[in-house]
Amino acid sequence: MIRSYSTTIRRKEMDAVLTCMVDEKIGPGELNIRLIQSVKDFFKCDGAVAFRSPAIALKYVLKALDSPVGSCVMLSALAPSWQIVALEDLGYVPLVLDVDETTGLVTPDIVSEGIKTGGRFLLLHETQGIMPDMDALTALGIPVIEDISQSAGAVIPATDENGNPVEGRRAGSFGVFTILGLEEHDVITAGGGAVLMAPGRREWIPLKKFTDSAPLTELLPDLNSALAWVELREFPKNEIVRREIFTLFQRSCMAGRHKLFVRDMEGASTMCSFPVVLSSSYKEVKQYTDRKDVEIRPAYENSVIALRDEQLSASCIHAKSLYLRCVLFPLYPRLTHSETAKIVKVLGTLP
Repeated sequence: MIRSYSTTIRRKEMDAVLTCMVDEKIGPGELNIRLIQSVKDFFKCDGAVAFRSPAIALKYVLKALDSPVGSCVMLSALAPSWQIVALEDLGYVPLVLDVDETTGLVTPDIVSEGIKTGGRFLLLHETQGIMPDMDALTALGIPVIEDISQSAGAVIPATDENGNPVEGRRAGSFGVFTILGLEEHDVITAGGGAVLMAPGRREWIPLKKFTDSAPLTELLPDLNSALAWVELREFPKNEIVRREIFTLFQRSCMAGRHKLFVRDMEGASTMCSFPVVLSSSYKEVKQYTDRKDVEIRPAYENSVIALRDEQLSASCIHAKSLYLRCVLFPLYPRLTHSETAKIVKVLGTLP
């Protein structure tokens, strides 16, 4: 059976973790600091802090924004469920938004309607590695907190006034603050944790005031930092492999009846997964792929709408449809050529 998910952990990652264990330095320390420097270099941000969970990172974001408890925070129905749980635990009011069915993302129009009903902040999960219209979202005039756990590495192409290509802006550079999840199924993993980033000095100063006094029990241990540090260093190479496999899968799907999300294939998205929006029943497709020894899983099984299905079904119609019909096929750098070829054949013959 070709499993639907496999980490990109190889010998380099294992060596880094083993060295950390041998040195008996497993709590937050030197490797945490090394990870932060790598993050700052990779994402070109002014400051960053590595925490033990995305929920802890979100707590410090809301402190730095000086947002009153009880404020209304908008989030996608397809965002990971930890977001709504964390917001409620911190005393905030979540406003769950529906999505565009062609991308699985919230749009500027959807967010604009959310603002009219009281939304003061946007917690933006860039699901399946697809970047939304960031310029239009930031133009709405509300603080945007980016969650790039799946879109890390995406770069939105840009040109100068003469139309010549220039260096584009990375995912994570648009929000007032950015959360990079390091959980098991995130595109960069530490087995758990998150890095909180401030893009510029103006954002970093208020954030640093709070994070400097964060207890050690909230900071990412060196054991996890060692894994994340190597994963980040190896990310460009892994993404090249994922992109090559994604292209093969995409071509195979084009001949079938099932749909793919609309995404920019030139760099403005990260190939963290291969989601397919089914035109037939999940049960039928699942039975077929199981017979072919290819494991698939619901793409949004741990989403907000999965957690609050009855409450959100009526207001988040598109998200509910994608929750029921979107599945993930295996896509990771460790797929062999024979496994990739097998999945290509299965994608082209789905019932």
